[in-house]
Amino acid sequence: MVVILLGPPGVGKGTQGDKLLEDLQWEKIATGDLLRAARREGTELGKEAQSYMDAGELVPDDVIVAMVEEKLASLPAETGVLFDGFPRTVPQARELARVLPKVDRELDAVILFEAPDQVLQKRISGRRHSPDSGRIYNIYFDPPEEEGICDEAGTALVHRDDDKPETVTRRLRVYREQTEPLVAHYRESETPVLMVDGDQEMDQVQADLRRVLSDTLGVEVSPA
Repeated sequence: MVVILLGPPGVGKGTQGDKLLEDLQWEKIATGDLLRAARREGTELGKEAQSYMDAGELVPDDVIVAMVEEKLASLPAETGVLFDGFPRTVPQARELARVLPKVDRELDAVILFEAPDQVLQKRISGRRHSPDSGRIYNIYFDPPEEEGICDEAGTALVHRDDDKPETVTRRLRVYREQTEPLVAHYRESETPVLMVDGDQEMDQVQADLRRVLSDTLGVEVSPA
């Protein structure tokens, strides 16, 4: 089984995927994780990726796809795969479609998480991070007891540049321009695109995700 989690930044697909895999013995493939592992292990692909990053350039699709193929080839045939954050563009989706048959796999479904942009803006721009404890707060949904101070470390919280409103607006625009076209691409290729409402309490989103996997794809997973 191969499933892609798709959705805009802040919709919670990564969190929901991690929660799902607590009970489902699949492998999650996220390109950020692959890059970090390849660099840490000093593989040839890792060194190639590092050379681009050292030059301040994006790692090319062919290197990313090669890492994905290498990872897929290393997995037991019976292990399900959950893609998180890949593919991001239609060209990447076409490359994944080329790679999957080479490792005796096929794409079973895309699960699309959706939420209004104003909700995503609040979720992301409201984040505050504690460099000392690592805890992440949200001034709208999960604020600290004392404004701007970590409950655990007692030190100042940080508003990361990636979480500032102007950056969030840009990230959402990039998603709409580059990643959202994947929905039409997969529908045209007759890949099932299954919808999950991300504008709910986290437990309900997880319950809906599991229901979709069970009812539509026949995946044996316990209710949330």
